Amino acid sequence: MWLKYALVFICAMAVDIVPLPLPPAFVIMIYLQIRYHLNVWIVISVGVVGSVFGRYILTLYIPKIAGRIFKPAKNEDVQFLGKKLKEKGWKSHLAIFTYSLLPLPTTPLFIAGGMAKMKPYLIIPAFFAGKFISDSIAVLIGKYVTESTPDIVQGSVSWKSISGLVLGVLLIAMLLFIDWRTCIQQKKFKINFKIWK
Repeated sequence: MWLKYALVFICAMAVDIVPLPLPPAFVIMIYLQIRYHLNVWIVISVGVVGSVFGRYILTLYIPKIAGRIFKPAKNEDVQFLGKKLKEKGWKSHLAIFTYSLLPLPTTPLFIAGGMAKMKPYLIIPAFFAGKFISDSIAVLIGKYVTESTPDIVQGSVSWKSISGLVLGVLLIAMLLFIDWRTCIQQKKFKINFKIWK
């Protein structure tokens, strides 16, 4: 039985270790909980820890990738954005917590944090709290719905999952192509598509 909980951990970690907006980890949690009749609270706990661990690893390796594929100016721009977040103190923790509660992809948040070389402890605690609450709600609702619906796969591709994917791609594009230093320092909106080496 514990191997199935380990599978929940590994799958949640695998989804959140990738720097692309994939389907949220709670979808996998719901599927495995229903498929193997697992305890819902253990699934939520193990899945959230796996998800947090995946995001932690993402913040560690994304600066190395960013340094190879983006121009130094883009990396400096995102690092500037990270420094501004650090200056906000508890307000940035509240923003991360609130963002984690919303049904938005958190991939852009961790790409930005990783590229900005923010210490994971500045992001992880607020993310963990928000993620635990939002995933608990999602898994409990998903459990209820799937127990009421004969086909577990039905509805997995919906307007919500497609809009979540599109929104995640847009957030990553905003992070990469907006010149944040110009926006914050000069109060001017500027887009730069020449970010690749």
